[in-house]
Formats: sequence, C-alpha cells, structure tokens
Amino acid sequence: MRRTSGLLTADEIKSASVQQLIELMRDTMRDAPGVGLAAPQIGESIQLAVIEDRTEYIQGLAKDEVSERKRSAIDFHVIINPTISILGDSSAEFFEGCLSLAGFAGVVRRSLKITVECLNERAEPTIIQAEGWYARILQHEIDHLNGTLYIDRMETRSFATTENMSRFWQGHTIEQVRAALGLRKQ
Repeated sequence: MRRTSGLLTADEIKSASVQQLIELMRDTMRDAPGVGLAAPQIGESIQLAVIEDRTEYIQGLAKDEVSERKRSAIDFHVIINPTISILGDSSAEFFEGCLSLAGFAGVVRRSLKITVECLNERAEPTIIQAEGWYARILQHEIDHLNGTLYIDRMETRSFATTENMSRFWQGHTIEQVRAALGLRKQ
C-alpha cells in the first residue's frame, strides 16, 4: 500500500481476471460499506479503483452536512490508470476515514474541483469533472494508487476513533474543531 501501483494495458483491463476483480471489489466496497476501494487495499498493486456513493449513504445525513460537503449520489464506476489535475485553488477540510484504517478518521484538506483522465472498465478513455465530495473520493482513491494514505495528509492532532469523532465533534464545524484542537487557521 505504500508504493506506486503498476499501469494496466487495454488487454489486461479486458481480461477475465481483471473483470472478475472489478466485480469482487464492487461487492467488497458495498459490503463494507464504503464509497471507494483501490486495488492496493486488497493486495493488488495495479492502478484500478472502484467508486460509488449510494443514495442510502446520504439519506441519513443532515441536510446542512450534505450541502456543506457538496455531496450527491455517484453511480458505480471504475477508474484505471488515472491522472489528476487540480482546478483552481479552492479546497475544504473534512473528517475522512478509510476502509484500510477502519474505525479512525482525521481532518484532511482536499481540492474542491478536479479533472481525472483515466480508462474505464472497457479500457475506454474517460474524463471526469468532479467537485465537492466526489472530488474528495477520487483524490483519496488515487492517493492509494500512488502509495499515499489519508493519514499522510491529515491534521495529526485531529486523528481520532470514529466513535470519539462522533462523540466530540458531531454537529461542530471544522473551524470549531480546529479551534478546540489548537490548530492554526488555514
């Protein structure tokens, strides 16, 4: 998980083994439940990730939280051999977790608007324009493909169990969390 994953060829992408891997990753992500899963998280050092933010994951959230995060449902899709471009200099901080570090979260700053050029599960070139929470998910998964975890980017003083995060910070803005933890303004 700490090294850059290898690129896939079109033939490899179309192979039965990679197609089966995509299905297994989709099922694993949904069972967790999660919004993304990168191949390195399951021991496959290849540039492949699956993403989906289901409506039912969002329905239980407060409307303020959904609006603040610019979060909406994202259909299941696959990104392979992605390259990312940051658009503008706008960013936001939110608590972020990971299936590889289950039970923990930390405040991570991510760009709000990005473009991702990649291949899909049929080895077709795809360009994704993303903003808000979707951009965060893509950045998180692409980090995995490049050997980076969210803990490498987080405000270390914000690292907490998800239980404590909910217990102490639920209903607080990131600015309130930063002030309580004595973190500098960004």
